[in-house]
Amino acid sequence: MCDNKISTNEALIPHVAKIINVRTQTHDVKTFAVVSSVDGGVMFDHMPGQCAMVSIPGVGEAMFSITSSPTNTAFKEFSVKRCGILTEILHGLEEGDEITVRGPYGKQFPVETDFKGENLLFIAGGIGIAPLRSVINYARANRDNYGQIDVLYGARSSSDLVEYEEMTKEWANDKNFNVHVTIDRAEEGWEGNVGFVPTYLKELAFDNNRTAVICGPPIMIKFVLGGLIEMGFNKTQVYTTLELKMKCGIGKCGRCNIGSKYVCKDGPVFRCDEIDELPNEY
Repeated sequence: MCDNKISTNEALIPHVAKIINVRTQTHDVKTFAVVSSVDGGVMFDHMPGQCAMVSIPGVGEAMFSITSSPTNTAFKEFSVKRCGILTEILHGLEEGDEITVRGPYGKQFPVETDFKGENLLFIAGGIGIAPLRSVINYARANRDNYGQIDVLYGARSSSDLVEYEEMTKEWANDKNFNVHVTIDRAEEGWEGNVGFVPTYLKELAFDNNRTAVICGPPIMIKFVLGGLIEMGFNKTQVYTTLELKMKCGIGKCGRCNIGSKYVCKDGPVFRCDEIDELPNEY
């Protein structure tokens, strides 16, 4: 278990990691399982919500959420959306190839404090399910510590859904666990809900006796948060993650600076009332 007080020097040391599995999620998202090339272990401990720097020497590096749960002690996973040079080359890697990984970085979700004993509502869009998967599977592995769990997830089309098999065949079969999936537009063969995530959220009409966690495109987060407020949620009940703004991970480069906060050190996990205190540049 990681207490988020890992030394800066330790977090800066890159670990040579070997890819042991590659899963194609969608046309532009792949999930990589990696272990230490030295001993086959998990390289370092982390908690849900934390990130790591993934690098291909000579090409570049980028920050990604650790999508596997800390309770998975066999390997770490990263879900990568192809959107640039580094991710394009990552998508070309196969089992047995090596990369470097360093971390963990950032503040975790409060799974052992504020979330404990609460009903949980996870709301995600597109690749936004990836950062939440670590929290969800942590809660599943420690099921007695949490109440009812609902996951609301949406994507543009059925072919853009990430971790759909895990959601429908594993999560949905858990006790007191509901999965609600939607796609933006109707398509042949799709028998699930059709509509945008904020609209489906209002239709489902969850009670506000729960803690909500949101991750997805900024426009989705904006309308989902508005919907939750209309449903009686307080912003102190709602959390999100801003990991896309992270660069160096240790508060040195300044890229993630927002007012007095550094996303990599003060986040990437924030309660939504804390985001209200940030300047409009966010």
